[in-house]
Amino acid sequence: MALASLWCRGLDGLQAPRVQVEVHLAAGLPSFTLVGLPDTEVKEARDRVRAAIVNSGFEFPQRRITANLAPADLPKESGRFDLPIALGILAASGQIPAQRLNDHEFAGELSLSGALQPIRGAFAMVLAAADSSMNTFILPLASAGEAALAGTGRVLGAASLLEVCAYLRGEGELGTGSNPAPSKSPDYPDLADIKGQAQARRVLEIAAAGGHSLLMYGPPGSGKSMLAARLPGLLPPLDDAAARESAAVLSLAGRFDPGRFRQRPYRAPHATASAVALVGGGSPPRPGEISLASQGVLFLDELPEFDRKVLESLRDPLERGEIHIARAARHATFPARFQFIAAMNPCPCGWQGHPNGRCRCTPDQIRRYRSKISGPILDRMDLIIEVPALPPEILAQGTPGESSAQVRARVSAALIRQQARQGSANARLGPAQADTHLSAEPDARKLLQQAAARLDLSARAWHRVLKVARTIADLAGSELIQKPHLAEALQYRRPFTEPT
Repeated sequence: MALASLWCRGLDGLQAPRVQVEVHLAAGLPSFTLVGLPDTEVKEARDRVRAAIVNSGFEFPQRRITANLAPADLPKESGRFDLPIALGILAASGQIPAQRLNDHEFAGELSLSGALQPIRGAFAMVLAAADSSMNTFILPLASAGEAALAGTGRVLGAASLLEVCAYLRGEGELGTGSNPAPSKSPDYPDLADIKGQAQARRVLEIAAAGGHSLLMYGPPGSGKSMLAARLPGLLPPLDDAAARESAAVLSLAGRFDPGRFRQRPYRAPHATASAVALVGGGSPPRPGEISLASQGVLFLDELPEFDRKVLESLRDPLERGEIHIARAARHATFPARFQFIAAMNPCPCGWQGHPNGRCRCTPDQIRRYRSKISGPILDRMDLIIEVPALPPEILAQGTPGESSAQVRARVSAALIRQQARQGSANARLGPAQADTHLSAEPDARKLLQQAAARLDLSARAWHRVLKVARTIADLAGSELIQKPHLAEALQYRRPFTEPT
């Protein structure tokens, strides 16, 4: 047989379109041609496949070989096509039977010895192929466990090209990828490590209970970064749908750890990160930090040090919960349902308002520093609080505060109320849902109207204050938003202290 055909999967954003791999052997001078819009990684498969076939004990045909990856208009990238190309050559040359090829989908990168190397996006590939009638995948052994966590289809793992060939000949069996239980318990730092900062701890609990964005400002060493790092430990484990979404994105970036399945991601990019690194991009489009943090926490420390254009790129994802990346030939949409936490100093030197009196920044310098964060970004922050420096007597005390487990119990109860009432966290309520679920007592509504006039609240800020008040009411077990709940929510939306 001079022609063989089998199936693989490409990657197009979070989608995994089927790719037909056709291999034809023809008479003529020996050559090996790959067609079907392959990128450099795929073109290099010619040398890897040739060496893997020979080193596995097979004969590499000395004929004119053409491998076609269809559809031709879908760019093909990564080494996942090595295994199907090698199997197509062996089937076309009659060295393995071709009857069972169409019953499986193959993906795997070959080493020169014929061993199968793990591939990027195995979880995303199997998850995206859930609706396919063909649901048996043969993958590298190192990727089979990851792919099996998707819970769709049958996943077989192989360590080498030789093992796959023996299986197709009926001379051996491949191991079934199992759903391994997460092997790593969450290692989030505990909230009990934070001394003092009662208001900041309270606000962190509110942020966790409603999925709200939070901006903390204060002098160096006041505990802003420590507080942010403890937020994931206050959140309950991910449910099935959220865990799969998070794992699929991390798998695309090659950063999925099966031992941390269902754990909240925590991403803290450096201030030198570019817009593409933060929101995603490239060709083909890859997920950025906001997508890698989906269903978890994105923490930006030293917020004014980020390029202003980089920060402005967060505006749309914060509202929509997804990012659409458009390029001339490729489009991709990635989830971006992250909880946004940011920290900053009050002035360029960091010591404005500190009792040590070290700050020598002029009011104009402070205003320029703070103006690096635009009004639209500040308007999207649900909670804005000052984290003051701790006095020595608080640092010296040895009495720990509440642990993360204690706070997480209250947060979980509040989130359960929200899911039962509206099917989402309060921060995710849309305008139509807000009118239905953000019911407040008349006194609370009157207070909000007065505060809106005094603070010049925008329509977005109006709804965000109501959402925070709804979360405070959920933590208190109240059916209606009461005046104390709204007063507390307004307290956490105070503007920066004006420099003098």
